[in-house]
Amino acid sequence: MQISVIIVSYNAKYFLEQCLHSVLKAVRSLNYEIIITDNASSDGTMDLIENRFPTVRFIANSQNLGFSKANNEGLRIASGKYILFLNPDTLLAEDSLLQCVEFFENNKNTGVLGVKMIDGAGHYLKESKRGFPNTWRSFCKLFGLTRFFPHSLRFSGYYLGHLDEKENHPIDCVSGAFFFTSMEVLSKCGGFDEQFFMYAEDLDLSSRIRSAGYDNYYLSSAGIVHFKGESTIKDKYYIKTFYQAMSRFSKKYAPERFGSLYKFFIESGIQFRMFLALILNKQPEKADSLSEKLLLIGDEKSKKELAEKIKIMRSPEVSGEEYQIVFCEGENYSYKQMIEDMQGKYAGKTFNFYALGSSAIIQSGTAELLYP
Repeated sequence: MQISVIIVSYNAKYFLEQCLHSVLKAVRSLNYEIIITDNASSDGTMDLIENRFPTVRFIANSQNLGFSKANNEGLRIASGKYILFLNPDTLLAEDSLLQCVEFFENNKNTGVLGVKMIDGAGHYLKESKRGFPNTWRSFCKLFGLTRFFPHSLRFSGYYLGHLDEKENHPIDCVSGAFFFTSMEVLSKCGGFDEQFFMYAEDLDLSSRIRSAGYDNYYLSSAGIVHFKGESTIKDKYYIKTFYQAMSRFSKKYAPERFGSLYKFFIESGIQFRMFLALILNKQPEKADSLSEKLLLIGDEKSKKELAEKIKIMRSPEVSGEEYQIVFCEGENYSYKQMIEDMQGKYAGKTFNFYALGSSAIIQSGTAELLYP
């Protein structure tokens, strides 16, 4: 088996459906298996997978075990030479996995690969490449210096902002949204640390892989869409879980020579940021219907199928007119082309996404949009 793709799902049925469409395109030339570990979803995820993706190996947990434990569960039954830990709220370019395999084959000391990620609006995600969050980088991140100086070597080391996003680079840490490594590396370094329920587990595993003598890389030419937490409800529980993970990570990696004063300082910063996040937290409004002004772009068969489902006439492309774009994936319109269009000719628009034969449209910035 060349590659095992492991996806942890939790009430993300429609994102997962389109994610799997893209994964199946990306593994066409590879010997693969797809493993989904579901953390007790209540949205019908199991039925969807059994009916639409019968070849996928599905683990149904009776409770939410968290990201680390669920990924390790999938890893225990995986048989691939290479392992991809993947979030369900992602869409992969067709050549992304093949590029990763080729990079590993040509760079024998590679530990883990991350790729260029854009969000659902086409914006580059700075967590595509990250530095290890040492004392100074953590200070800059916690107190806003990273935001004010995003391309500074001194102040933006957390996201390695001084490195060109269009070039490949050695990096410290890779995002868990797309974490491509090998079974050999994991057999030496172990899986995710299960003290991290969710968040910081990718930083921890990346760091352990580097400490074992491997090189971690950012691969700019392999692109994906990451809706960045669209499958996670940004409520108070999420906020507390995120900052608790940051606190655990800080305590695990705090140099002993810095003593209690250092730990108090960093912990105070984390608690302060959590307090602000709780105060300023505002849930995004969920769209419940499509705009009347739609421009369907992509594969003709996919566009026709979608137009019939939602009973609309395709809007003409009129310069200056406000409309929502629906990217319609199919044999003649690839995810790779879609990603290029999001950043190029259609940049700045509102995007919706539909895969040929899928049961829903997903929209950037909101939850899924079901058919009327």
